[in-house]
Amino acid sequence: MRIGILGTGTLAAGLGAGWVRAGHELVVAGRSQAKAQELAERLGGGVRAVPPREAVTGRDAVLLAVLWEGVEDMLRSAGAGEGLLAGTPLIDPTNAVEHGVGVLVTGPGEAMAERIARLSPGAHVVKAFHLFAAEQWTRSPGEAVTVAICGDDPAALDVVSGLVRDVGGVPAVLGSLARARQLEEVAGFVIGLAFGGADPNSAIPRVPSAVS
Repeated sequence: MRIGILGTGTLAAGLGAGWVRAGHELVVAGRSQAKAQELAERLGGGVRAVPPREAVTGRDAVLLAVLWEGVEDMLRSAGAGEGLLAGTPLIDPTNAVEHGVGVLVTGPGEAMAERIARLSPGAHVVKAFHLFAAEQWTRSPGEAVTVAICGDDPAALDVVSGLVRDVGGVPAVLGSLARARQLEEVAGFVIGLAFGGADPNSAIPRVPSAVS
């Protein structure tokens, strides 16, 4: 697949490395061309650093791997408002939360994923990869983790599900993009517990498997 990555941070590097290993063709773009070039060289596998507009043109999927504060600027640089992402699966792993607290900073009832969809007319936004630290995707293979995703377009959900599997995850489609706010609230819950010194895993009950 031809994948564009908008962003040059740890998540871009972690997922990018996994997708390079899976044999995908990647390009990366960021606010700094120098950082994009550095990441491309670090990933290897023929990864190229390109301008944001080129990173979203003719791609089978695009990862928006920037901090939530930089989302609007990055999408503007990529021409999202002009429709350049129309028809493209756009993966949103952002967590718009107050640092160290986990409280969402979006408006009441608003999901960051839905805001991204409004900023990117025609794009098929899929919420994914927002619950695990970037290091999850660079570790040696172990027990597979479940990656909850949601979106409105079945084909885009299939594409992202495949990309989840390529980095060792198990995709779990929870429904339409209307559930993105719920997923983002879960991320805030996890972040709040972690910064408070509690293990989030200890706060989630293990549901016994159904007995047939």
